[in-house]
Amino acid sequence: MHPALIAFIVIAGLAIIYFALAIKIVKHAHAYTVERLGKYRRTMESGIHLIIPFVDRISNRISLKEQVADFPPQPVITKDNVTMHIDTVVYYKVTDPKLYTYGVEHPRSALENLTATTLRNIVGDLELDETLTSRDTVNAKLCVILDQATDPWGIKVNRVELKNILPPKDIQDAMEKQMRAERERREAILKAEGEKRSSILVAEGEKASAILRAEAKKEALITEAEGQATAIRMIIDAHPDQAYVTLQSFEALKALAKGNATKIVVPTDIANISGLVTAMSEVSNMPETPVKKTTVTKTIIKKDND
Repeated sequence: MHPALIAFIVIAGLAIIYFALAIKIVKHAHAYTVERLGKYRRTMESGIHLIIPFVDRISNRISLKEQVADFPPQPVITKDNVTMHIDTVVYYKVTDPKLYTYGVEHPRSALENLTATTLRNIVGDLELDETLTSRDTVNAKLCVILDQATDPWGIKVNRVELKNILPPKDIQDAMEKQMRAERERREAILKAEGEKRSSILVAEGEKASAILRAEAKKEALITEAEGQATAIRMIIDAHPDQAYVTLQSFEALKALAKGNATKIVVPTDIANISGLVTAMSEVSNMPETPVKKTTVTKTIIKKDND
């Protein structure tokens, strides 16, 4: 092979390698920091870029997506000298690749240590009960402080959450007993209120039932009285003859005979209705004594008591 052809092939190969090394493709939501001869040169965002091989180099490849840092539990002492362990979760995002690369050594480790020290300062001003019931307050304070402190590092802290708060074992036992007693107290109150309400409803039901029974009895008596009055009025308006009156007299006498009276006086002139009614009234009101004889001839019927 001709030496010139070999040289051309070598040069072409080197050119291909050179351009391959010079072309850099940055993925979406990523950024590369470029140094030239050891000095920061520029930041490459997503897309195609050219660098000078062997002169420029990529010093750091950075993700611009929001990241989640789950830090292990840290011992924290409260204002009332209770030691507890709290682990935190920090949501952050790189906003400046240059500051993130050159602002601090090991940014994630620095963020973890900053979170731990800031958490100790905040919880140290709170008592145990306040720490357990003020998570939102602690989260908000911690987020503001971390966001301000990490600005020189090119980091934006979006959110901080206290994942777990673990008091000592004896305090946990005491808290569980307190919670159990509170639940039992609430259960007793609810049960007493239910029984009270049930008693009230039963009493109201009985009252309403008694009122309805009394009203029903009243209506029945009124209806019965009105019916009797209507019947009497209809009889009077019909002007009954002597035969009807005599028949009704016998019916009244029959009903009277079924009563408890020991003696019944029957007039001889049973057709005389006025005399019959007078005799019946006297018999219903008289004591158990012999009937006084009158000038009218009478028949006496004796009836033994049951």
